[in-house]
Amino acid sequence: MHPQLERLQLQTRRHFLKQCQLGFGGIALASLLAGDSPASPRYVINPLAPKKPHFDAKARRVIYLHLTGSPPHLDLYDYKPELVKHDGQPCPGEFLKGKRFAFTSGVPKLMGTPRRFAPHGQGGVWMSDAIPHLHGAADEICMIKSMTTDQFNHAPAELLLYTGSSRSGRPSMGAWATYGLGTENENLPGFVVLISSGVQPNGGKNSFGSGFLPSVFQGVQCRSKGDPVLYASDPPGMDRELRRHSLDTLRDLNDLQARELGHPETLTRIVQYELAFRMQTSVPEVMDITRENKETLEAYGAQPGAASFANNCLLARRLVEQGVRFVQLFDWGWDFHGTSPAEDIRDGLTKKCATMDKPIAALLKDLRQRGMLDETLVICGGEFGRTPFREGRTAEGGVLGRDHYPDCYSMWLAGGGVKGGYTHGDSDDLGFSIARDKVHVHDLQATILYLLGFDHLRLTYRFQGRDYRLTDVHGEVVNGIVA
Repeated sequence: MHPQLERLQLQTRRHFLKQCQLGFGGIALASLLAGDSPASPRYVINPLAPKKPHFDAKARRVIYLHLTGSPPHLDLYDYKPELVKHDGQPCPGEFLKGKRFAFTSGVPKLMGTPRRFAPHGQGGVWMSDAIPHLHGAADEICMIKSMTTDQFNHAPAELLLYTGSSRSGRPSMGAWATYGLGTENENLPGFVVLISSGVQPNGGKNSFGSGFLPSVFQGVQCRSKGDPVLYASDPPGMDRELRRHSLDTLRDLNDLQARELGHPETLTRIVQYELAFRMQTSVPEVMDITRENKETLEAYGAQPGAASFANNCLLARRLVEQGVRFVQLFDWGWDFHGTSPAEDIRDGLTKKCATMDKPIAALLKDLRQRGMLDETLVICGGEFGRTPFREGRTAEGGVLGRDHYPDCYSMWLAGGGVKGGYTHGDSDDLGFSIARDKVHVHDLQATILYLLGFDHLRLTYRFQGRDYRLTDVHGEVVNGIVA
């Protein structure tokens, strides 16, 4: 809304009476305390200050590794011998009736995995040969093989996963977590986003936005190459002292607007400018991986100055170590349709997995060695799964690929209060539907909030006359995965 219209709105009787609880009380208290009232714009309460959740949390922080495009779970985690047995046969009609697929029509052919599978760790978690480094982390992993979603296209599915709605405009998961918990380092954002492979998330910035929550809770995108945060550096000719003087003047102007209009976003803006000033010193330091020893860099496969998923995994550890509450990694390149050799579930998948397998295994080991894994929830997955049959457009070619599939897929969690070396749920023998213990994305959201110490029904924000929450009107905590 235009500021002039907002000002007129605030002058109506209805809005005056709505605000007078703060207005009259603030005037009186400001008079008694000589201007030091919390109602005074100068007395700005930091919305990112640490807050207590509803109950004792199992996790204090989250690292979410999103493999954008959605990896072929049947070639990584969910081994189906029956599907291998019937490879190349026409898909049974009962599995196709009433279904819609992104790029497949007619009767496709079943496709068993060409990968080799084996159980790993004491819990016997099944994984393929495409992710050899993660085999050694099997006892940290809680595998969910019964995930399901309502959307079969990338952007709506990603938005549903992160905001609880397939349409843009709702707050993201990281924003909800930061809104509820604040941050443990006043010099860093509570929610940081790292993007590799050069492509933004399918849902765009809505996937890490604040929606109708105050904008201070949105994800701050940092870069592992160049300036960590765009436009945070001082321009030529401006030193630290001049920057401070400029912000003081800007704060005074915002104070005037806050007194005149009383808009909460104005106070948020004051806090954000101050945070940005502190970030100019703190962010370059925490983003400088040259401070890590040679052994650590080699373990992750990280290279200072590069822009890679490996660098971002190491940065995620550095950020949560410094008190950042929610770190979101987006890595593009997991849309394995088979339209090119890079999307082949044989060599193409091997090469793509090589960019994430070693860094993620190193991240889990690093967190464990530093005593942080038990309080850090690590999540890894895509926005949906892949079909048990060949993708329609490439069915007659020599490259093997799979179409989008929302009904049944796999993802995993580690640390942060979940069972390690454990597999939850299962799909049927051909991987078409869930055989037991279904976990909808809303259930996953409710469980993540539970591990952070929240009742998902009570973590709400009132907007346009109703109380909104991440899980919309759905969601049940998956107690079976909680340690």
